[in-house]
Amino acid sequence: MTIVNLSDISIELFVAVMFFLLIIAPLVSLGVLRLFQGRKKAGLSLIGGGVIGYFVFQLIAGMFS
Repeated sequence: MTIVNLSDISIELFVAVMFFLLIIAPLVSLGVLRLFQGRKKAGLSLIGGGVIGYFVFQLIAGMFS
């Protein structure tokens, strides 16, 4: 078993990964689930929310870089 060194990870990368894992990925996965359940409007809304969240994050990240 090896020990992973996390000291080289920047705070920006950490925030980006957390944003993706906590907001964008669940919205998209719930959207796909709703599409399989036959609830097209709810599914597309959730997927659209995930895509919009991604673009908003890109805009905000672009301001700081």
